[in-house]
Amino acid sequence: MTERAIRFFHRGAVVEVTGAPATRTVLQWLREDARCSGSKEGCAEGDCGACTVVVGELDGRGGVALAPVNACIRFLPTLDGKALFTVEDVAAPDGSLHPVQQALVDAHGSQCGFCTPGFVMSLWACYERHQAGGTRPTRQQLADDLAGNLCRCTGYRPILDAGQAMFEASPRRVDLAPVAAALRQLAGHAPLGGAGDAATYHAPRTLDELAALRLARPAARLLAGGTDAALWVTKQMRELGEIIYLGDVAELRRIATDAGAIEIGAAATLEDAWAALAAEWPVLREVWLRFASPPVRHAGTMGGNVANGSPIGDAAPVLIALGARIVLRRGAVERSLALEDFYTGYMQNRLEAGEFVYALRVPRAGAALLRVYKISKRFDSDISAVCAALSLTVVEGRITAARLAWGGLAATVKRAAAAEAVLVGRPWDEAALLAAQAALAQDFQPLSDMRASAGYRLQVAQNLLRRCWLETRAEGALPATAISVWARTEAP
Repeated sequence: MTERAIRFFHRGAVVEVTGAPATRTVLQWLREDARCSGSKEGCAEGDCGACTVVVGELDGRGGVALAPVNACIRFLPTLDGKALFTVEDVAAPDGSLHPVQQALVDAHGSQCGFCTPGFVMSLWACYERHQAGGTRPTRQQLADDLAGNLCRCTGYRPILDAGQAMFEASPRRVDLAPVAAALRQLAGHAPLGGAGDAATYHAPRTLDELAALRLARPAARLLAGGTDAALWVTKQMRELGEIIYLGDVAELRRIATDAGAIEIGAAATLEDAWAALAAEWPVLREVWLRFASPPVRHAGTMGGNVANGSPIGDAAPVLIALGARIVLRRGAVERSLALEDFYTGYMQNRLEAGEFVYALRVPRAGAALLRVYKISKRFDSDISAVCAALSLTVVEGRITAARLAWGGLAATVKRAAAAEAVLVGRPWDEAALLAAQAALAQDFQPLSDMRASAGYRLQVAQNLLRRCWLETRAEGALPATAISVWARTEAP
């Protein structure tokens, strides 16, 4: 519960919601309270995309930034001060279809129709973004935008046809001026929640407010994007208790780059964080686009992914390979650790009572060779069985430094110390590769689970080392078109 009404822009006006539990989802409110039943529930875990909606926020430049998110794992109070767009908003007031909808009709992009509202909203967000930028997406870019929307009966070919055809009609942009005006007015209201004992949801807006609140309530649940914590509610029926929401703290959403490092605030979205990293290391583009889906990446945070500490989270191996440090804050005191030293065991870390993750600091790109590989059963929007992030510094043919970070091989994301040791000082040749492959068996004794067996994981890890060597060896290195899906699909 909150101490005041939850206020957000919806269907052309500011809506006020009182008495809603802090963990009531946006989808529940839409279907059961607002009677907007266009958005569907398929999986209740942010996987199928049938519930996709678009959230708008002030972008700091006088406009409104739009992002697709999963309504089934978005808690209603996190909409406070924002705008919510659903499939009911897309058609014109006179009932005429939006170019997105008309293109789906013309291309026969719907059969049973259950998934269609989610596709409409993902395509609408894509349409608005590209119309604003004066560009048109490639077919592959459309496929990437739809990676979080599943269709079991229509198939993607007609849906992608519709995505291309929607730009052929006369443009019809949404008027965001009244939305921006409403959001500016909402920004002047007091933060949601409060210090009173009656409040179970707090949404501080400054770093100092958050630090004080965390010290006063060290047992409260920290909530960022909620793309993992929401499943504890929707799937495990757990009570989260008192919640401190991080998404309204501007300092935590900041991404800054200086001569030495990229600093990613703990509440910066996965989409923004991966974009910043991929701008510095283009080789990260594939793991960025394969990390969950656009609706999850626009809601979830890299700080949350790292703090959660899952051994199969894909951000930690990449950040550890890059030599990142995690910055923690307790009250006014900050401290930093090498990220690999943050984890103490399965889902355990070195956070102290009253402390929270403030930022991730990643050294700027140097001379190291970087390769990242994600192995999963499904190519898009799937959890890794093995994730390898491999950084090698090679000077005059010899390896002078190695950081080999692995997810999925141990109870925590972990560096391969033995494999690194046998590589440093040796020529980057096949003999060094074979020695490193053998050393991996000393570094890891993987477990078998539903995603992969222990033997498969170790073999795959050894094979990924060979792939890295094939791509980075001095002679006969594989070209990009032999190793990258996007290099092949976008090649002229």
